Amino acid sequence: FSQTSSRGRTLRPKKKIMDGGVNGSGLPVNNKQRAMLPNKSRGDFTRNSRKDSEGLSESPDLEFEYADTDKWAAELSELYSYTEGPEFALNRKCFEEEFRTHVSEKKWTELDGAEHRAHAMRLLDGLEVTAREKRLKVARAILYMAQGTFAECDSEAEVQHWMRYNIFLLLDVGTFSALVDLLNMEIDNTAACSSAVRKPAISLADSTDLRVLLNIMYLMVETIQQDDPADRPEWKIIRETFRTELGSPLFNNEPVSVMLFGMVTKFCSGHAPHFPMKKVLLLLWKSILFTLGGFEQLQTIKVHKREELGLPPLPEDSIRVIRSMRAASPPASASDLIEQQQKRARREHKALIKQDNLDQFNEKDPYKADDSREDEDDNDDSDNSIEPETFPLERDEVMPPPIPHPPSERVSFPKGLPWAPKVREKDIENFLESSRSKFIGYTLGSDTDTVVGLPRPIHESIKTLKQVCRRVAQHFINCGEEEVEMCATELLYQGILPSLPQYMIALLKILLAAAPTSKAKTDSINILADVLPEEMPTTVLQSMKLGVDVNRHKEIIVKAISAILLLLLKHFKLNHIYQFEYMAQHLVFANCIPLILKFFNQNIMSYITAKNSISVLDFPYCVVHELPELTAESLEAGDNNQFCWRNLFSCINLLRILNKLTKWKHSRTMMLVVFKSAPILKRALKVKQAMMQLYVLKLLKVQTKYLGRQWRKSNMKTMSAIYQKVRHRLNDDWAYGNDLDARPWDFQAEECALRANIERFNSRRYDKSHSNPDFLPVDNCLQSVLGQRVDLPEDFQMNYDLWLEREVFSKPISWEELLQ
Repeated sequence: FSQTSSRGRTLRPKKKIMDGGVNGSGLPVNNKQRAMLPNKSRGDFTRNSRKDSEGLSESPDLEFEYADTDKWAAELSELYSYTEGPEFALNRKCFEEEFRTHVSEKKWTELDGAEHRAHAMRLLDGLEVTAREKRLKVARAILYMAQGTFAECDSEAEVQHWMRYNIFLLLDVGTFSALVDLLNMEIDNTAACSSAVRKPAISLADSTDLRVLLNIMYLMVETIQQDDPADRPEWKIIRETFRTELGSPLFNNEPVSVMLFGMVTKFCSGHAPHFPMKKVLLLLWKSILFTLGGFEQLQTIKVHKREELGLPPLPEDSIRVIRSMRAASPPASASDLIEQQQKRARREHKALIKQDNLDQFNEKDPYKADDSREDEDDNDDSDNSIEPETFPLERDEVMPPPIPHPPSERVSFPKGLPWAPKVREKDIENFLESSRSKFIGYTLGSDTDTVVGLPRPIHESIKTLKQVCRRVAQHFINCGEEEVEMCATELLYQGILPSLPQYMIALLKILLAAAPTSKAKTDSINILADVLPEEMPTTVLQSMKLGVDVNRHKEIIVKAISAILLLLLKHFKLNHIYQFEYMAQHLVFANCIPLILKFFNQNIMSYITAKNSISVLDFPYCVVHELPELTAESLEAGDNNQFCWRNLFSCINLLRILNKLTKWKHSRTMMLVVFKSAPILKRALKVKQAMMQLYVLKLLKVQTKYLGRQWRKSNMKTMSAIYQKVRHRLNDDWAYGNDLDARPWDFQAEECALRANIERFNSRRYDKSHSNPDFLPVDNCLQSVLGQRVDLPEDFQMNYDLWLEREVFSKPISWEELLQ
């Protein structure tokens, strides 16, 4: 975008590209992919419906509803890459060969429950054989069952019905435990690992056994976690039992999620490059989501815990508030401002010609509305106008008066701010300290009740602050043994605690490799092992299909990792604040903040509207319907969706993670300033979706006071949007530069103090060796100590008389001192 200076010169800022390897669409094309795209320019294979140069007023509101997951069919289809398409028929063949040896005439859908169970038990026994080929055939037959025995179904709904029935049957006969054992065996298969390490190019064939096992496990977890009111009572019991077992250390003495985290780190270390990482991450995400619960369950747990601790109820449900919010108009870019000025000049020219018409309409402003907010919306001549709801009308010529609508057709929106204001107890203490220093000349520490000597307005201010003060539960270190509730979150934290830093680094490494702004480097990890075919494409059509598949593959990986990190942060924060701080600090140490900013340093509108999917190849559509012949034109057209659900979901998750890492952390907020995040975040406001805009505005709000007066002056629309959309902290001067905490020498001290507290917490609660005696719980009760039974050694009992004589009778005792 060009910008015009005060002297009339055109300034064109240099466009900084953080990494190469990005084609014209804003999506990555790595070196391997380049080799697969013959005789055609690489930028042709990725489709986008928007370009940077389009006017902002053309972007519509996105009808997106944020949830834990996408629709069930979409989540099922994302498990498979398009390269795996031929394996559906192979799974069916393996099942039918096995099935026909026992049942010759009937179809699977025609058998009764007892016959279904008998065949499932036979397949389960087949997993015990030692021959790898035989075991793989049986696993494929089980996978075909989990896929809904689709050859006997006529519609997608019927496939999903039989999927649910078959998966509950497989779970009931004990298939999942057998799959976990087989997966552990494949993880420890050193021959496969060493073979993959030596191979110059890894393809789909190197991970066949792992992919089949992970596919079955994912389908089981994803299907069972879907709560269907029509389920049988016994299925509901099986579902709850499975949820408990999945989060408990029953499988290999650790939760399944910990085993999957181990696969992630082994893959990133380079010891197992053939692991199908997309499937591992999807299974890890769904396992965490099922065992710990999603965002609705988090809200329920939060309300329940506040009741237990005697805290007042929350003033609002944040999920409902966000869903009811509307998107704001994004701030105008430099090119839009120039275009606006040109249109304004054209209007002034027309005004001279049509002065009579103007005089006629001067008597009554045709754009005047009853709502004062609409006055501000329509005033597009002012650079500082607030545009919370719609874009201003572009009035190139004088329009006739609008036709009045009946009142019933007007849509009314609630006036006022969406959030109840909030304040912390620490903020009240700081306010009282400064007031006492100013008016009395002394301070009282953390006393928030004594207001003697303070003026009446200060009394009223303190009363108002206390009314909106959000009390939180304090975690105290008690003197005795601490009682820890062994919930699923606690079990998971204990499982990943020893290697949590390595897990976070591994997840961020994969996220970096999958980010659209990353280029393929020689030392970066290869995340395409489970999408590249054995034989490279030879036609343009095959290359286009593979190009779509690779980009879709990366998008799904970003979606899974962003959801995993956000879920863990939210659950750990609710379980114990230091569990959250431990994970958050290691994410910060692993450069998560600049990585997320790098992810957003792209044409984010193109990323969100990217069409990297071929709907006719998605499961279960592809196994029920006759596939049409694919052409270059049909691939280029893509689907008709307004946006890509998974990409918008990923962007919101990454923004929420960034908010959680920086909230109330001055040193991390300054990292946002140092990495020049403001222009990157401001570009993300182009996406007209209320939830995404809210989290962008939150990140801008925390750094506004450090961006300078000129930035605030030239970004008044953004400032107005922050005021309207983001929760207010009553004594937070976010819009001004009057911050006393901007002390750069405190950055390291803040993180070090937090790290010391976290280490004390982990040592006290989880260090079984008790290497540091200072962290041992102390029993201070005299009766309890004297009442303890002490086992004395045998030689002491034999010489007890001598000990009494030497230590008691022969020593003088000053009873006065002892009694004092």
